Amino acid sequence: MANITQLDLNLLTVLAAMFEEQSVSEVARRMNVSQPTISFSLNKLRAFFQDELFVRAGGAMVSTPRADALRQPVERMMALIHAEIVSPAIFEPSTTDRVFTISTSDIGELVFLPPLLEALRSQAPGAQLVSRAMPPGELQQAMVNGKVDLAVGYFPDFAGGTFFEQKLFDHPFACLARSDHPAFADGMSLEAFLAVDHAVVSQEGRSQEIFERALDDARLSRRVLLRSQHFMTVPLLIAESDMVVTVPRAVALAYSRMASLSVLDVPIAVPDIELKQFWHRRTQKDAAIMWLRHLVAELFLHRDPSLTGLSSVFKEQNRRH
Repeated sequence: MANITQLDLNLLTVLAAMFEEQSVSEVARRMNVSQPTISFSLNKLRAFFQDELFVRAGGAMVSTPRADALRQPVERMMALIHAEIVSPAIFEPSTTDRVFTISTSDIGELVFLPPLLEALRSQAPGAQLVSRAMPPGELQQAMVNGKVDLAVGYFPDFAGGTFFEQKLFDHPFACLARSDHPAFADGMSLEAFLAVDHAVVSQEGRSQEIFERALDDARLSRRVLLRSQHFMTVPLLIAESDMVVTVPRAVALAYSRMASLSVLDVPIAVPDIELKQFWHRRTQKDAAIMWLRHLVAELFLHRDPSLTGLSSVFKEQNRRH
């Protein structure tokens, strides 16, 4: 019985070419190798199948009945190899049912998800989007394992040659206070800002660290009355107190639509938040993830949707398709 390990892909490539050319010299020319090389391969095929496979008849090589029986299976296998292994992967968004998993920072779902979901509905209606939040170390491992396709937001811990990144845009901070706050009737001065009580929201997104460092660099301190890990309770707490909270501007704008709140400029110089998309090198050439990265770049590169309006971002992106 023949040993399958003796039959390699190169031999089957020669066999497939012989079916078409019926000439050792023509197969050698087609494959850009010497004629003795093709003859050697044909002899190995003959030994494996224990049949002449091709015999000379006049000026051509004609196939034996054993070779004729092999022709269709070999052609099917070679077509399968070319279509699903050798050919580059093709991703068709309009027909995909792919589930994409992303992880966002604290402002990610407010800033990124609305236009991204609209774009998916338009271009990939069968796709699904899963948004997951997790600690930085866990997130990096999830991307290595393929459990998260893309991280979008502020992730200062991503580093090293195993991750790629693309900066999308810079995002500012803003202060939030109740609309009738007596200390800010004429705007927010630094003196008034430092005099009132503050709330601080600390989540895994890490953007709060930027503001805290800016205060330290300016050698300023304020009284923190509340520290919380929950964003959703903050609007009502601010609306019903004299506290002030400093958050990414997208969060402040969203809060201002939920209660009677004023969005105010931060009275000190604070670096903007650098929002980026990150992916692991294992997905660098993945056709589906390449499409998703391209879509994120089309939507957000040099364009902050919280400042320009969420709907206008999608409309501009949709106009180009």
